Amino acid sequence: MKRISIVSLILSVCFVPVASAQKTITCPPTVNWTEFHTIDMARWNPCETVLGVSNVGSLQLKWTYQTGAQVGGSPAVVNGVVYFGSDDGSVRAVKADTGALLWSHYTGGGESSPAVANGVVYVGSWNGNVYALNARTGAKLWNYITGADVHSSPLVAKGVVYIGSNDYNVYALNASTGTLLWSYTTGNQVNSSPAIANGVVYVGSLDNNVYALNADTGAKLWSYTTGGGIYSSPAVAYGVVYVGSQDNNVYALNAKTGRKLWSYASGDWVQWSSPAVANGVVYVGSFDHNLYALNAGTGALLWSYTTGYWVVSSPAVANGVVYVGSWYSGNNLFALDATTGAELWTYSTGFYVSASPTVANGMLCVGSDTGRMYAFDLP
Repeated sequence: MKRISIVSLILSVCFVPVASAQKTITCPPTVNWTEFHTIDMARWNPCETVLGVSNVGSLQLKWTYQTGAQVGGSPAVVNGVVYFGSDDGSVRAVKADTGALLWSHYTGGGESSPAVANGVVYVGSWNGNVYALNARTGAKLWNYITGADVHSSPLVAKGVVYIGSNDYNVYALNASTGTLLWSYTTGNQVNSSPAIANGVVYVGSLDNNVYALNADTGAKLWSYTTGGGIYSSPAVAYGVVYVGSQDNNVYALNAKTGRKLWSYASGDWVQWSSPAVANGVVYVGSFDHNLYALNAGTGALLWSYTTGYWVVSSPAVANGVVYVGSWYSGNNLFALDATTGAELWTYSTGFYVSASPTVANGMLCVGSDTGRMYAFDLP
């Protein structure tokens, strides 16, 4: 199933990272996964200490929650509650320990991955709206109407919600009121979910471009043109923006200037799978059925793992393990050794996993096209 490049592993030993490390993080007693990118804009939970390489093979099903349609977004796990949307048009909150429903809010459209901040759940809907819901009750606090479906997942930073829309725009909204602060118009749909670092918002568009926008004003700082549409959401680490494109490539761009540092060509689209970055390695999936681990500084292949079909799920990394789903109809949820690519655990949900996992406090959560949210933990 897996292919490991020994030469690339040797190269990784010699690799000097762009920066000495991802930013220093102080871990609280209870770790939350609050939004698509989580703590560091790179789908990496550096605070997970329960699940790891030595015990992840013992993961067992904790509970499932059945919705009325596929669950394709990434859940948020905050203060003992799992928040997620479904294509049945509802956003739900369930108890992390039992899966019992706390509340459900119907918007009528499929939902993006939610973000939770300061007691509020923010989510985009295919009905063209961005919603703010009370995290405890699900009551609507406000909604903002864009001009088309919202597949992009919200990012919340310093009292501002950043999100894209299929009306070609990137929006910045006041997190408390939903008031428009600014918008930036690209040349096509914005399915990509924004990332932010050092006062700059990074986002992709189906016009083939990656954009860097001033977080306060929306002014364009730079853009980089690839050879295909960008559904993938950028990850930012080591002063570098990592992103996939429908031209089959993964790109590493200088975060300040947009200059290309390297690109890696997979065998097919790098479409919905967004990179995860941890400990000097970029993890990303491709339509060529593989999950790739690339040296973050050089783009050299460290290892690849073949899942059986398209990888549209965005990987999550925690405590030496990388988790990812696949459209394969057999075992379609995987836990791999982040260093070697060795398979540690697999599970079949019975149908495709296009959703992206989250890992927090010893629990793995992921949605499936079966319409279920799944939670796993140790015996």
